[in-house]
Amino acid sequence: MRKIWTDGLALLAVVLTLGGCTTSKEKLLPHDDVTMLDIWNVETGGGTAQQLLDARQALRRPLTGADVHATPGMQARYTRTAQNEIYRQFHRLPNPDLLMYVFPHLAGSDPVPVPGYTTLFPLYQRVQYALPGERVEDY
Repeated sequence: MRKIWTDGLALLAVVLTLGGCTTSKEKLLPHDDVTMLDIWNVETGGGTAQQLLDARQALRRPLTGADVHATPGMQARYTRTAQNEIYRQFHRLPNPDLLMYVFPHLAGSDPVPVPGYTTLFPLYQRVQYALPGERVEDY
């Protein structure tokens, strides 16, 4: 009885699988004279390139007089001068030192006793720098 059910289910699965392959390619993906530009225009609401440019331009704000006058001062902070060379522009970020205690142990092929000692090493492998204005504290 069980074999009849499994054979019936297998036959049904094969029939459904083959039935799914009977769809024609032309019905699924019709080839019209529609171009990608036409599809784009339909999907974006019929907008043209000029309408998109106008919408982008509406989002841009013009520079005000205060922006124009503040720009050279902002750019001057990034320019190298004698004063900037003296006063660092890119501050070093703190790199804390870690202390590690090594317990007394035996080392080498001939077990030689090594007394316990303390060693110091930096937390980070490389020196890291802050961008101008990122950290204002002195280290």
